Amino acid sequence: MRRVLTTLAVLLAAGTALAHGPTPQKVDQTITIRATADAVWKVVGPFGGIGAWHPDVAKVEATGGDGAGAVRKVTLKRGGTLVEGLDEWKGAERTYSYRMSDPDLDALPVSSYSATLTVTPEGDGAKVEWMGRFYRGDTGNEPPENLSDAAGKEAMNRYFAEGLKGLKAKLESGPQR
Repeated sequence: MRRVLTTLAVLLAAGTALAHGPTPQKVDQTITIRATADAVWKVVGPFGGIGAWHPDVAKVEATGGDGAGAVRKVTLKRGGTLVEGLDEWKGAERTYSYRMSDPDLDALPVSSYSATLTVTPEGDGAKVEWMGRFYRGDTGNEPPENLSDAAGKEAMNRYFAEGLKGLKAKLESGPQR
């Protein structure tokens, strides 16, 4: 009887391990900009304003301003649409957090994500940090390569990095300091 119980326990543990599912992935991108934190926040802070600084964005439709529950629909130049909802916006602290509503695997190969963007003073300039947490595009146990953890991480890192480079270029090219 003891042997049967031991075998059953091992089988149950193995089944649970196989049914675990995907692990959340994280990306964290930062950039330093030669402009004051206030000048950077003036550009990056408006939730619906991502189209003014992110080079991959074709257009943005935003409702709700900068209040919790605001929504922006971001259409990307390469195709696909990101529908994102604002969870929290703290202007005095120069930070906001948001999440994707419904996945669009043509836009990004992830099934969901949440992100936080923060601006802090750093020396004579400002540091912008954009952090995200997400799940791969296919949450099954054996996802195709284009919807894997690696594909999701690569796409999110590229999207955040390109956005931060675009923000830096916009702010450092003019008199916004």
